[in-house]
Order: sequence, then structure tokens, then C-alpha cells
Amino acid sequence: MKKKVFWTQPDHAKRSRLSLTLIAAAAGALCMHSASAATAAAEAVAEASADPQATVEASSSIIGASVVIKGKALNNADRAQLRLDEIPGGTSLISAAEVEKGRVFTNEDVLAYQPGVYAQAAGGTDGIKISIRGSAINRGTNFFRSGTLFLFDGLPVTGPGGTPYELFEPLGLSHTEVLRGANAFDLGALMLGGAINYVTRTGYEAAPFETRVEGGSFGYRKVAVSSGQVIGAWDYYAAATYSERKGFQTLSSGESKGVIANIGYKFSPDVQTRFYLRYRETDNYQPGALTVAQIEANPRQANPVSVAQDAHRHQPGSTWIANKTTWNIDANSKLEAGLVYHDYPIDQQLAVNVGEWGFRDYSASLQYQRNDTLWGHRSETKAGVLTTSHLNGWLNTYVRIPAAATAALPVGTLIRRARYDGTDTTLHAGNDLELASNFWLTTGLSAIWTKRYTEVTFPFTNEPYNRSTNALAPRAGLRYTFDNQVQVYGNVSRSIEPPNSWAFLTIPPTFTSGPATGLSRRGLDLKDQSANTVEIGTRGRALNSNWSLSLYRSSVKNELLSVEVIPASATTAAITAESNATPTIHQGIEAGLESELYKDASGKLSARQSFTLNDFYFRNDKRFGQNTLPGIPRRYYQGELQYEHGSGFYAGVSVQAASAIDVDYANSFRTHGYGIVGASLGYDHPSQGWKVFVDFRNLADKHYVSSVAPTYNDNRTDQRRSAPGDGRGVYAGLSLSFR
Repeated sequence: MKKKVFWTQPDHAKRSRLSLTLIAAAAGALCMHSASAATAAAEAVAEASADPQATVEASSSIIGASVVIKGKALNNADRAQLRLDEIPGGTSLISAAEVEKGRVFTNEDVLAYQPGVYAQAAGGTDGIKISIRGSAINRGTNFFRSGTLFLFDGLPVTGPGGTPYELFEPLGLSHTEVLRGANAFDLGALMLGGAINYVTRTGYEAAPFETRVEGGSFGYRKVAVSSGQVIGAWDYYAAATYSERKGFQTLSSGESKGVIANIGYKFSPDVQTRFYLRYRETDNYQPGALTVAQIEANPRQANPVSVAQDAHRHQPGSTWIANKTTWNIDANSKLEAGLVYHDYPIDQQLAVNVGEWGFRDYSASLQYQRNDTLWGHRSETKAGVLTTSHLNGWLNTYVRIPAAATAALPVGTLIRRARYDGTDTTLHAGNDLELASNFWLTTGLSAIWTKRYTEVTFPFTNEPYNRSTNALAPRAGLRYTFDNQVQVYGNVSRSIEPPNSWAFLTIPPTFTSGPATGLSRRGLDLKDQSANTVEIGTRGRALNSNWSLSLYRSSVKNELLSVEVIPASATTAAITAESNATPTIHQGIEAGLESELYKDASGKLSARQSFTLNDFYFRNDKRFGQNTLPGIPRRYYQGELQYEHGSGFYAGVSVQAASAIDVDYANSFRTHGYGIVGASLGYDHPSQGWKVFVDFRNLADKHYVSSVAPTYNDNRTDQRRSAPGDGRGVYAGLSLSFR
């Protein structure tokens, strides 16, 4: 068999040509000296020089010929962008102001146009599918997220059980940071997908009163009210949100309501603390998976089994409370401490034989940062610890509907009780050393310790399962910034991901001999997933365009893959199994481009684009050979063309396109690729604090598959594995703020 190389897979010659064309284009841009960037820098310097109170300092860490103007404060997003530009790998920053130009319903809206990120909603709920570099590739929607560390304001939401989705209200944010793979090292993230950090507004960047109303197709309504101010040494931000939707599909209605708040206090210019609160309730019906043929014929129907079960997931109220205190010890060092309490119960009382379960987690973090001169070279050192533990993880399973009841087991009978415990602790230390002007070496080492404990306590008490593991994860990288502010980088790294705490109570399969029939010791002995990754890339500005391009290859061992082995019926719940796979490869291309195509005194025409190539496959598995890993498309593209007038009016058109998705590990059946078109227009008043928008989604009413929950082998048949994307929709919104 012909051996694979980086940009190819067995049946994709055309895709190889596309990949090589993209690389060649980026290389050409890299080799061009950016006269326009230098001109922009000169103009900024001249403008600042006209202000007698400002001095100008060029910064080698700023991409795009930017300058730092002393005396004029950078906002949170500006400072975050500078930090991300110093990482020798793929990162991106998402401005909330850009996202809020259109509908903001779920995090699919927030994470759009991000290279390397596959974020798709289904069924109208917050439980969207998120995969970065193939992390959690086979997880469907409405499941705990795995493979990526999720944070609010630099503090973890993810615990040993994974990441619940109900707290991720997309409004109220300042910006969102995406750090792919090992580029999230300094956050304590060691997962294949890296980290996503949602940063909340504070009183320093909020209006004393702001309200936003959205509404549109499929019974969608959303209301948000917020307030933020600075009062002496104090500042605060608080927002309340409510949303509901009747649903595109039958049995896809849902609602949510919640609160986001933080309050900060500056003891002195060098010491400050901030308390955070997030609380949210969600109540979502679940239409279930359909066949591809059903989606293409009528995507608004629901799975008949879900209808029979009245499938329903209720999060009665999840709470996330945290504190972060920062101490600038001196001009060259800083210490940051954080504490988190996270309570997330779930009640699926209308599903078959599924009851109440949830977790209570606590987290603690300590981060130290110092700037020095080492052997005459600038040096930046960061060290920290991040630990998260279950206070109590529990599961109570009941007989829930008459169809599942018997004389011996009437409705409401407790049939199973289990408990979970787990701890993840990461120690990390890294250094950035400037070897020569604008040439930096990044090194780091993480140590991770994990503990998992599971026990069934009713109707019998089994022997508890208890395990502990530890591992080391090194990282090294180089970055060089040319005089025209074009940057090239490369890094090598190792990632470690332990199984979720609940995974040890699933029925284990084997990826070489098919599903197992019982709970075996082999299944309990799930191993940690590990991967060795090589990444190279570039980012910068030339010809009025900003670009980013990363190419990576991860050799994965013991990849954690879950699959539905027994589908749900009217009287039984689906059974999902998790197991370690034989060695796999995750490799791909992540490209982003933002271009200013035309500009005059009245306005400008701009475009933004992202392209992701996902090449994920087994390495000579005994059963599946070099088959593609199912669950997400190989090629994924998003693009938008937008015109902005100086008066505040804007209008644009967008496109999203994806290739076919394999639905099973045997690669016996796949969905069809698709392309959907949207449009938007709006008005943002430049001074009076109000804006309106109209957002058109899927204008051609395309019937397409947005998400897949894979299985082993469907033997070339079209089974219920897929979730449809929404049909044609129109949404409008109004925002008012008073300062």
C-alpha cells in the first residue's frame, strides 16, 4: 500500500492539488516585502507624533505593522492579541463586536470563520459539536465536550467529567481566544484540541445600561439586558438573558435563562481582584438523528424513537463561581491566583431509563510570570499549576415512562445509583528566550497527574474502580518576525488526555474485533490518549490583508473514541461505548485570510475567509486499515464579503461549504457535501449607541447534514446517524446602549 504523505489521503488527488496551491499562495505572500505595512506604520507614527502627550514605541511582537502608543490604554482584546502573537503556533482572537453584527444564538455564531475549528449546532440547542484538530471527532451534539479545555476569563469550566454546555451563553463577551493544540500550553491545557477562552466584559468596557432583542424564524426570541460601570476603585458588569425557540425540527423546542456577572476591586495599581458568577438554566427537547435520505426529503421531521420517548434534557440550574486575584510584584514579575466552584446537575426525566445526574467540581490555579535578561538576551518565564477535582459526581437511574415499567418496576423506581470521582492536576513551566533580534525560542515542560474513581452502589455494590496516572509533556518552538512584520514559526509538542470520569461505566468496544457484549476489565482499563505533534506556519500582513496559516501532523496513541453500539428504542436508551483506538494520525491545514479589497472616503469593501483541511485516519488498524476517522468533513470553508459605509451602514453575503462526512469507521457510507449562502445588513450608529441588523441564513433552503454521531459499520446502508442543519431563516435584532 502506498504510504501517505502530509497533504494526501488514498483517494484525494484533487485535494492534494488544492492544499499545495494554498501553501504556494501563502509562501508567495510570505516572500513579499510589505510596503503597505511599512506605510501604515509610518502613518501611525506620524499621527501619534502630532499628539504632544503621546510617544511611540515599535514592538516586534505586534503583527501587522502595528504600534504601541504610550499613554493611550490598550483594551482587553488588544492586549490579548499581543499575547497570542507571541505564541509560535496557531491562534486566533474573535471580537464580540464583530459577532454581534448578526444573530447571536449559540456558540456556532461565535466560532464561525475560525481556521481549524468545526462548530455546528443541531436541534436548536446550545449543545453544539465542537472539534479542533479532530478532538472529540466522534462526539455528537448535546454531549459533554471533550478534547478541548474550555475557560471563562482564564479559569476552567472543564473538569474530569468533560465540559457541560449549558453555561456558554454567547452574549456578554469582550472577546474569545482560540489556542489550537499545544499553543494553549501556558493555560495548563494538554488536550489535542487546545483551549477556548471566553473573556467576559467588565465595567471598563460596558455601558451603564444596554439592551438587545433578537427574533426570527422557527419561533426564535432572545432578550438581554446588561449594565456595567467603574465606580472609584470598583467596577462591575452584570447581564441577564432569556431565549426560546419553537424549533426547526419537530421536538426541537427549547429555552434558556441565565445571569452573567463580575465585580472587580483595585486595592492599588498593582493588586486587584475580581469575582465572577455565571448561572443558567436550559430546557431542550431532542429530535434525535435521521438518515441522510430523510434529511434530504424533509429535515423538519424528528426521529420516531425520540418522539416516542418525548426525549428531553433539562439542566435545572448550573452555577459557576470564581475569583481571580492579580499581584504585580514589581515591574518584571506578576502572580495570579484563581479559585472556581462549578455545580452542574442534569435531569433527563422524560427519556427512557435515564434519570438525574451531575457533578460538583472545584478548581484552583496559580500562575507566575517574570521578565528577565538571560545571558544578555530578553527572557520571559511562565510557570503555573492547575488542578480540578470532582467534589461529588453522581448518577441515579429510574424507570421513567409506562412503556418501560413492569409490575416489579413501576414508574419512578430507582434501578441504578453510581458515583464518580476524579482529579486532573497539571504543573507547567515555560520560557521564551530571544536568541537574536526578533528570533525567539520557546521551551516548556508540563507534568500531569490524574485520578479516576467509579463505583456502582445500587442495586448492588461492586468493587470500586480506582486508577492514577502521570505523564510528562514537553514543548519547544521557534518564531521569527521579519522587518515587514511577517512572522514564521514552528513547534513540536506532546499532548495528554485522560478519559472522562464517566467513561469507565460504559460498555467497552474494541476497534479491531467489534463491540463487546459486557463490561470487561479491559474496558475499565482505558488508557490516557497521547499525541506527538509537529506544526509550522506563518502569519502577518501584506497587500492590505492579514493572514494566518498552520500545517500540523499529530501521531496519536490510544485515541479515545466513543460510538453508539446499541441504538435507542421506544423502551430502552441508547448504549454508547468508549475505547482506546489503535494508532491514528491527525494532520491538516488551517488557513485564515482577512482582506481589504477596496477603500475610499465613503466606505470600504472587505472579505474574511477560513479554510480547514482535516486528514484524520487509522495507521494500519487490523480491521479498518487506513480508513478515515468519521464525524467531521475533510474540507470546510467559510467566507464573507462585506461593505461598510462610514455612516454606519453595512451589508454582506456569506458562504459555508463542507465536503462529505463518513458516518462509520468502516467508511461504508457518507453524507453529501453541501454549500449554503447567507446575507446580512445592518446599521450601527457611530455616536448614539443603537444598532439594528437583519440576518438571512441558508437563503436557498438547502437540506444538509450538520453533524454526525458515528458507528462501526453500517454496511453501506443509510442509518439514523445524522442531524440536519436549519433551513431558510430570517432573524432581526435591535441593540440600545446608554453611556
